[in-house]
This record gives sequence, structure tokens and C-alpha cells, in this order.
Amino acid sequence: MTVPMPRAARSLAAITLALTATLCSPLARAADEAPRSERLQVTDPYLEMRTGPGRGYPIHHVAAREEWVEISLRYTDWYKVRTENGKEGWVHRRQLVTTLTEAGVARSFRDIAFDDYLQRRAEFGAGWGHFKKEPMLKFWVGYKLSESIGIEGTVGQVQGVFSGTSFWHVNLQLEPFSDQRISPFFAAGVGSFRNIPNTSLVAAIPTDAKLANASVGVRYYLTERFVLRADYSIYTAFLNDTRSGEYRALTGGLSFFF
Repeated sequence: MTVPMPRAARSLAAITLALTATLCSPLARAADEAPRSERLQVTDPYLEMRTGPGRGYPIHHVAAREEWVEISLRYTDWYKVRTENGKEGWVHRRQLVTTLTEAGVARSFRDIAFDDYLQRRAEFGAGWGHFKKEPMLKFWVGYKLSESIGIEGTVGQVQGVFSGTSFWHVNLQLEPFSDQRISPFFAAGVGSFRNIPNTSLVAAIPTDAKLANASVGVRYYLTERFVLRADYSIYTAFLNDTRSGEYRALTGGLSFFF
């Protein structure tokens, strides 16, 4: 005779199954993202194998031309390979672009590099431009919340003839064509603005204000982990209850992502 399971036990079992699925799903995704083992033939005079995934690690073995290596692991642009005699080491992607597969064709690594760009999460960058016709330097850091939505923080410094201005703001960013090499984006956010007049000016006092901004820009995936970027922004500084100032800025810069 089958004994029915109590309701509390059934609930506990359901919760356990749900937690198990939740905890196992990242592992399953990681397994799917791991490269499958494949054999490649060296066509360059040699293949430098390092003890770790970086140029700071020493070269401990060299695979000769026409030797076969097997890819077992990938970390950013570095691949862990094993030779036929069991030697293991890390090789940069650039050294593998000329290798041949078992079918005798070149192994493409360019698409993999572009996939890194599409799957990027964090981005750091710096740019130079003009803020109300004055030279401006700004830095930003961004994080993608989804394929087309991200959040970004920016700090900037403007050095004018009669005053210096510093500002910061946090933006919500929309990138509708994020899967393209050339990708426009739109952003809006809030922050803070501070203007400090030169000491040579008489009776001049610093100005602090809340800041709102709207931007439109474009990204261009350049190579490796670098992205060119340009944006046009309109800043509104709320100087007091009755007065506000509007400033326009144009910036071009370079970002690094990972």
C-alpha cells in the first residue's frame, strides 16, 4: 500500500528541487560555454606555451611546426592547450589564428573575439571633448543589466578660461542594436554640477547645482577588447528655484571591456 506524502513534506521536496535547479543552472551554463576539446595543427615555426594565461607568465615549452595540440580550456584571449606528448600550457589567441583543424582548414578565432564583445558586462573608458566650447575630460564606467539596457556612471572636468567645472552623473542607457559592430545608444540620467570661478575674479563664488542630462551616441567595436565611442549630450543645471543653465557637450573616446 502506498502511503501518501504529507503536504509539508511535499512542499519541502518541491523547494529542494527548485533550489537544486537554481544552483545547478549556472554550472550547466558554464559547461555549455566551455570550449569543446579540439585538435589543431601548428603551421607557424613554433607555438609558445606559457605557464599561465598572461604575458607575465614564463614560456616553459614550445610546440614545433606540424605538431598537433588540443584545446582544453579558454580564459579571455588565452587558451590552454596540450601537446601529443602531454605538455600543457597557455597560448594567446593570436598564435592560434594560423593553425589548421583536422579537416585541413584554418580555425577562425575572429568570431570568438567578437562574441566576447557581445557578451561584455563591464566597461571602462575615457574621452576628450568640449563642454560649452571649453575643453573637457571625462571618465565612465558601465555595467550591462541586459542585452540592450545598462547603467553607467560618469565623472568629468572642464577647464574654462574664467572658471573650472566638475560634474558627475549616473545614466540609464538603452542600446537597441547591441549585437552590431556599430551600435547607437541613448541615455538619460541625473547627477551634480560644481563650478569654481578663478581666484582672479572679484566677488565670484562657487556654484553647486543638481544636474540632468540626455545623450545620444554610438559605439564601434575596434579590436581585441577596445571600443571607440562618441556621444553628444545636453546638460541642464538647476542653479536655483527659478534659474537653470543648459550646456551642450561633444565627446570622443576609447573604452575597454571585459
